[in-house]
Amino acid sequence: MVLVLNGVLQDDCPMDTNSLFLQHPVYRDYAQQLHSIPAKSVGPVGLLFVGQRELAASAPHDKNVNIIGADDATTCIIVVVRHSGSGAVALAHFDGSGVDEAVCTMVSRVQELAVGYPEGRIELQLIGGYRDAKGYGEDVFFSIMQSFHNHLLEIDLTQACVGELNTMMRGEISCPIIYGVGVNIKTGEIFPATFPDRGPDRELRDARIFMGAQSVLDVYDSSLGMLRIGPFNYDPLRGADLWLSQTDEFLLQHLSSSPDVEPPHFAPQTRATIRFIQENQFPAVTVFRDNRPRYFRRDDATGCWVLIQD
Repeated sequence: MVLVLNGVLQDDCPMDTNSLFLQHPVYRDYAQQLHSIPAKSVGPVGLLFVGQRELAASAPHDKNVNIIGADDATTCIIVVVRHSGSGAVALAHFDGSGVDEAVCTMVSRVQELAVGYPEGRIELQLIGGYRDAKGYGEDVFFSIMQSFHNHLLEIDLTQACVGELNTMMRGEISCPIIYGVGVNIKTGEIFPATFPDRGPDRELRDARIFMGAQSVLDVYDSSLGMLRIGPFNYDPLRGADLWLSQTDEFLLQHLSSSPDVEPPHFAPQTRATIRFIQENQFPAVTVFRDNRPRYFRRDDATGCWVLIQD
């Protein structure tokens, strides 16, 4: 009994978005407020980008991060956990895999970063998971809500721009209103966002998902101020050439949970990922030498992530 909705401690977890909005219509107002904020295009300087099945946490005193964000959320949901006293923030991009463990990690990271700061509440914000025909977004929503409801701490749900509240019609097709959000680490402001630069090792990070990794990867070491990727491994991909020979439409229809509403870069990005897998069939050997993570530091001159060479 630890999930707090509109200031009220809950005995039961909402079964779906309809139940949540029916019992707590105030979340409609919160979603409208988010919709009213103009979307920003966020560049790479000071950005900590979080991909699918990834999480990261930072705090206002971190000189390496200004914005933490994620996008391309159609049936996925972007989850933001923030400590109101310290301003510490954790953000994750959930698709339904590895949610329980990742929720515990997010809350733990925020608690660790909040040590020594004024007491405050743990606040939760959910954005994404539009109302798709197959109900994938609803499944992700329920898994997230259950995980937070089962947590030992009281957690305040302050935003739920999901389901119908993140859905609009284009002709006869339901589409997400917001695909991505950023969080200003210094102020706590959350806003709709796009990210032309999704950070280093994009194909490597996407390859982990393409090859079926079920865990959510923590990609930032806040104590060092470094982006941290891996180590991980996957089996060789059979039929890579066959996948690469297919049309963009074929890739879209067979590799997306929401082919009608994917952004234009879906197919090119998927091809780049498959080519990477084809060229790195055993990343434990070719990428993560001696089973070490790949660390990136913030370059003082450019403000972008640069690989720390051995």
